[in-house]
Amino acid sequence: MTLRQRYDGVIAWFSEHMPVAESELRYENPFQLLVAVILSAQCTDKRVNMTTPALFAAFPTPEAMAAATAEEIFPYIRSISYPNNKAKNLAGMARMLCAEFGGEVPTDLEAMQRLPGVGRKTANVLGAVLWQREVMPVDTHVFRVSERIGLTTGSKTPLQTERTLERNIPSHLLPIAHHWLILHGRYVCTARSPRCDACGIAPWCRKYASDRRAEAREAAAGAPAKATAARTRKTAAGTGRTSSAGPRKRVAGTGKNG
Repeated sequence: MTLRQRYDGVIAWFSEHMPVAESELRYENPFQLLVAVILSAQCTDKRVNMTTPALFAAFPTPEAMAAATAEEIFPYIRSISYPNNKAKNLAGMARMLCAEFGGEVPTDLEAMQRLPGVGRKTANVLGAVLWQREVMPVDTHVFRVSERIGLTTGSKTPLQTERTLERNIPSHLLPIAHHWLILHGRYVCTARSPRCDACGIAPWCRKYASDRRAEAREAAAGAPAKATAARTRKTAAGTGRTSSAGPRKRVAGTGKNG
């Protein structure tokens, strides 16, 4: 299978079976999505969604969050991974957002990366989700799934994965393809126990094909060994000897009484 055939097969399957794919983070405006994505780093969307309602109620606007200290934000996100650093980033992000961007999330993705806690992936997520920018955010799911199924080969960094995917996926599909790979990695192609039996893209998956070839080799190698073992057992059974004298019988004594 060529790389192009693999990409075409994967894209065709997702286009048919997952025509709608969206972020599972809950938000009502760009500011809330920015906060949620910052919190989601090395944390599940489920946990973030459990945390943000109270956080957004306490700090509903960039101005409200900018007026708070990291110590005041911390109690609302204590259940999130790395809450100390994220509280500092949220406070700093909100202050810069108000001071330099008029309280509005910048649509310039490069400018957005100046905000504390915002890197390339976070900026690309907002670009893809909010404005349908033709970018490919690469998180841990996208990175793992792409390498496992064979969309990338030997990729060492998220940026390498991003560049490869952007070269091979039609640009207009990049925003939704990001969600395809995330959701597939979250629910099917999981890190430890991938559900290959329930995977619709298995026919184009490099790892699945490799595993099937390995199983076939093991089966082929095991067949001669099993046949040899069977012949050995049969030979041993056929040459086994039984004593011609038969079992010895115990004879009662005939000694005389004194």
